[in-house]
Amino acid sequence: MGADVRPPETRYAHNDGAYVAYQLFGHGAIDVLVLTQWFSHIEALWDVPPLARFVERMASFSRVIVFDKRGTGLSDPVSISALPSIEEWMDDLRSVLDQAGIERVAIVANMASGFMASVFAATHPDRVRSLVLVNTYPRFTQADDYPWGLTGEQVNELLQRNANGWGTGMLLRQFGPSMTGDRSLVEAVGRYERNAVSPGTALAMIRMINQVDIRPVLPTIHVPTLVVSRADSAVVPSEHRRYLADHIPGARYVALEGADDLMWAGDQRPLVAEIQEFLTGARPEAQSDRVLATVLFTDIVGSTQHAAALGDRSWSELLEQHHLAVRSALAEYRGREIDTAGDGFLAVFDGPGRAIRCAQAAIERMRPLGIDIRTGVHTGEIELLGDEVRGIAVHIGARVAALGGPSDVLVSSTVRDLVTGSGITFEDRGTHDLKGVPDRWHIFAAIG
Repeated sequence: MGADVRPPETRYAHNDGAYVAYQLFGHGAIDVLVLTQWFSHIEALWDVPPLARFVERMASFSRVIVFDKRGTGLSDPVSISALPSIEEWMDDLRSVLDQAGIERVAIVANMASGFMASVFAATHPDRVRSLVLVNTYPRFTQADDYPWGLTGEQVNELLQRNANGWGTGMLLRQFGPSMTGDRSLVEAVGRYERNAVSPGTALAMIRMINQVDIRPVLPTIHVPTLVVSRADSAVVPSEHRRYLADHIPGARYVALEGADDLMWAGDQRPLVAEIQEFLTGARPEAQSDRVLATVLFTDIVGSTQHAAALGDRSWSELLEQHHLAVRSALAEYRGREIDTAGDGFLAVFDGPGRAIRCAQAAIERMRPLGIDIRTGVHTGEIELLGDEVRGIAVHIGARVAALGGPSDVLVSSTVRDLVTGSGITFEDRGTHDLKGVPDRWHIFAAIG
């Protein structure tokens, strides 16, 4: 989650003898219930960076409520032989809304959570101001009059994959293809799965979901509805969403680029913009802030040779250890990761001293891995635009880093001047032309 955001307090609602865990956060004028899947763990979600980032973005314009349905996460467990029905999950939701003092809520639902969201909206229109269905479906399996679902053979394959792989990040592998290359994220999603439900419960829930068909409910939904589809999904084709939009009265249909069925995977910004505009009537403006900041670039020395010598699999494993080491240093010195491109990082800091110490720590953490990194640090005005940083200071930092060799922490004269009195010592590396940057620049190496 964001460096300055603390996890919200977990509270409990009481419903018919069961305790249901929920969180409420944000300061917007409307209340939005976010349902990311049929399962959840409202505290573990904050340890999955893109999932945390999604709910934080929703909280930028609303009060967000998340809850664990009975049988999942921090809510009371259930017996596999007596799974809760959609009706019981709806009762859980109603008790959470009552406990939180929320009269009417907008619901944003993803994939299988759309079943309960749709039935709740149809049954309790007095409690639902609007409904957003993202990559959802009225049923998951094929029928004689519904050719887009999974076949019986595909269902069996899905169940087998879940039986063998639950808790290993399979949710991301199946429904977030754009992010499966990030091994640390796959591991984080695996922990989230294990926290949310056990493998046996997951298998039983998925069997139940495969039997649900809410097509008769769709014409009875009379709240404003937005149906959003990622156009290139191979697992859940867009025909599912077209069916929803065609059968929910007055529903609006929007197709976005991408192949991820998980609404928090891939590029979230277009989706959040569509949701915000639908719920508030105002599309978010791309706002930028210009601030003084320190940029840090890191890069593995001789990465091509390492990759050739180790082979793809071993190199991938080593690269993952490199990523973990750099991220641990960033966390220790309050750096904000901006981008990871292959074997390098871009991060920003609110002080040059911490950036230098972070670079030195990262270099030390590479030694047990048998690799060297070069780093470059520069302080200047940058433009913050969402999750991106721009400006000449970014280009200067990249050019400074490119001058370095193994274990170098190279800095501009600006950085050297700003950390005077910090105890950090420097070695003069002369003046250099930086490609694409005006003037010659005096470069120093931080050595202590």
